[in-house]
Amino acid sequence: MSVPHRAAGRDRHRSWRALIVLAAIALLATCATNPVTGESELSLVSEKDEIAMGRQNAASTAQAIGLIPDSSVQRYVSTLGKTLAAHTERPSLPWSYQAVDDPAVNAFALPGGFVFVTRGLLTHINNEAELATVLGHESGHVAAKHSVHQMSEAEVAQLGLGVGMAVSKQVAQYGQYAQQGLQVLFLKFSRDDETQADALGFRYAMADGYDVRQMIPVFQMLDGVTKEAGGQKLPEWESTHPDPGNRVTATEARLAKVGQVDWSQYKVGRDQYLKMIDGMVYGQNPRNGYFESTLFLYPDGKLQIQFPSGWQTQNTADAVMAGSPQQDAIIELRAVAGTPADAAQKFASTQGVTIGRSASGQVHGLSALEREFSVQQEGQSPVQGIAAFIDYGGTTYRILSYAAAASAGNYVSAFEQTITSFGPLTDPKALAVQPKRVRLVCVPKAMTITEFNAQYPSSIPVEELALINGLPSTAAIPAGTTIKRIE
Repeated sequence: MSVPHRAAGRDRHRSWRALIVLAAIALLATCATNPVTGESELSLVSEKDEIAMGRQNAASTAQAIGLIPDSSVQRYVSTLGKTLAAHTERPSLPWSYQAVDDPAVNAFALPGGFVFVTRGLLTHINNEAELATVLGHESGHVAAKHSVHQMSEAEVAQLGLGVGMAVSKQVAQYGQYAQQGLQVLFLKFSRDDETQADALGFRYAMADGYDVRQMIPVFQMLDGVTKEAGGQKLPEWESTHPDPGNRVTATEARLAKVGQVDWSQYKVGRDQYLKMIDGMVYGQNPRNGYFESTLFLYPDGKLQIQFPSGWQTQNTADAVMAGSPQQDAIIELRAVAGTPADAAQKFASTQGVTIGRSASGQVHGLSALEREFSVQQEGQSPVQGIAAFIDYGGTTYRILSYAAAASAGNYVSAFEQTITSFGPLTDPKALAVQPKRVRLVCVPKAMTITEFNAQYPSSIPVEELALINGLPSTAAIPAGTTIKRIE
């Protein structure tokens, strides 16, 4: 959850459906030349609109997920990405490369040249060349206009507001629920798209002077992360992403086509890369809030709130949310601008909102206002709920609870219990919790990762330690090698 000032002054997200419809009207049956293949293809989105959509959603991404608050990391990622972008077929796009503060091992690209890599991926790879192949892959999606192709086939228009919630889109806009503004992240590229992006990433990274053999450890790591998480290994034909083993084979085939190369002349960049991630948070950062079952604890904000048992929860950079098992009700906590009275008045004046019962009082000694509300928009499902505004430490927190009108009565008790559970966090252990961090050690003598872990213990299993270092558990680590440990 973010600091309070992030919650102020946010623009409403424009509808993707409207953009697609407008693009279709303006460019119906328009064909364009794909800059990578040179082939003619249907395109209902102009480059200008592609960039505008990408820029808008890049801002939403940075706000909803949050960027790594380290300018040196951002400069490193941006500089590397932009040198790769110069080798793409679309160098004049407004390319942007940023690192988001998310523990998931991932990277993604938005239309128009806006590329993101997660903190989780940065802590799992081991050199600059590996990062170059990842950023090259994502740049390949943009260069080949994969998102534009998907949008042209109207897949975006079929996406809802996240997890199938049967609630008003208008209210979801007020609440900024879950994936709002980020639907484009869930465009599913085909296996052909992913394979093409791999090939392009390979080419861009090599053109920029990187040892593209380092692409193989990335795929091996991703495979290890999947297995570590206990996920089932789907056959390649059942997944949009190619099987990691097949991606390794494909990379080896590309390397074979390159022929005899003096790889010593190509960049790997292990030392400078590891120096960049030294001290980086590893895994979840509990200072930004964490869940114990459905109890949300926020040490930096010194607050806690209990969501209903069995509900699906999510903590983002600017809000904490829970969805009912039936996917017809939502509870959201976020910091908002102004006093509780100001925030309540602003909410009441929102178009389409009708205020019912109003009440004022206290929650755990904190001043609170409560407003029952309903929303009825033409062509949309009616919604009913409760909005609570609580003053805590000079910050106004809004708890927005709502459901489809047909089932809203079933959730009144859950809504009220969640609202009244909001209060100060006083548990000394929870207040003092600290994140795990990456630390570097130069091994003084040859040893295995198991021996290393015995001498320099980490707070993660040795199998996971081997994975993030790209090492087999039985391989000997040469003396003088810099190794990651987690403390």
